[in-house]
Amino acid sequence: MKVYKVIKITEADFGCEETGREEPMALLYLENAAEPEDTRYAEVAESVLSTQGIEEGKKVVFTGNGEIRKYVRVVAAIIVDKRPEDGRSLIFATQRGYGEYKDGWEFPGGKIEPGETPQQALKREIMEELDTEIVVGDLIDTIEYDYPKFHLSMDCFWCTLVKGNLILKEHEAARWLDKDTMDSVNWLPADITIIEKIKEGM
Repeated sequence: MKVYKVIKITEADFGCEETGREEPMALLYLENAAEPEDTRYAEVAESVLSTQGIEEGKKVVFTGNGEIRKYVRVVAAIIVDKRPEDGRSLIFATQRGYGEYKDGWEFPGGKIEPGETPQQALKREIMEELDTEIVVGDLIDTIEYDYPKFHLSMDCFWCTLVKGNLILKEHEAARWLDKDTMDSVNWLPADITIIEKIKEGM
């Protein structure tokens, strides 16, 4: 999937009267950072820009049917704890406490800040969200998912605890889940797509 950066936004027309369109359009000038010669232009309804928060400097992608989406890249920690009493492997899941997807279950993590590697971002996010230090292991998979208002690219890593008590600072609730109970919570749409791979690796 190609990721473009919005380098300029201009008005594509001066109103709806002359064009017959239902709403004003904007012209986006897009550049692919991985391939600087790959420049693209897209005419987009102004309502799309506002609902998705697409501004100059933001990154976007195009879905399979040609729709534009704001690009959001995040990391997620699949924290594993092996219980010595019975040998079970448990996975830590958290319930989202804010925003449009409040109450949905997810794997903790967050956005990658400029200059960070995915691993550095994940360690920082878990310390901020859960007051816990982790070791970041192998990448399980990168999930690509189109939400209605943005495209999510989520790197999911195996992680283990180093120290800390997993204090919930942003989430409503948390659970340790095994293979048998992993389907007992209402996962967010992107997170549920990696459940089977996690089960295979436990």
